Amino acid sequence: MKLSKAEEQLMKYIWKLEKAFMKDLLEEYPDPKPATTTVATLLKRMTGKGFINYKEYGKSREYFALIKKTDYFSNHLNGLIKNFFNDSTAQFASFFTSETNLSKEELEDLKAIIDQELKKK
Repeated sequence: MKLSKAEEQLMKYIWKLEKAFMKDLLEEYPDPKPATTTVATLLKRMTGKGFINYKEYGKSREYFALIKKTDYFSNHLNGLIKNFFNDSTAQFASFFTSETNLSKEELEDLKAIIDQELKKK
């Protein structure tokens, strides 16, 4: 299941704060801040999708992530590779390295990372 852009932005704040009450989340938004009801709706949808949960303290809820940021990003990236690059990481790597205007130093850094991963296998 995926998050909408608005849900993804809110999820970034939850990952950053690790645990947060509504007031904490609202403080993270730049001005103009969204309405409390808007954030409450997003939180309810995200809870329903299984991305977050909460602990109740009286009438207050403290929200926390159920999925790690790295896991979400990995799933998202794998979906992009599958849908846009015919499930070929080589096609993705070719596109990424040729279309993102990486400097020679950045390409060398990527090569070092790949070489290091090859040694592990």
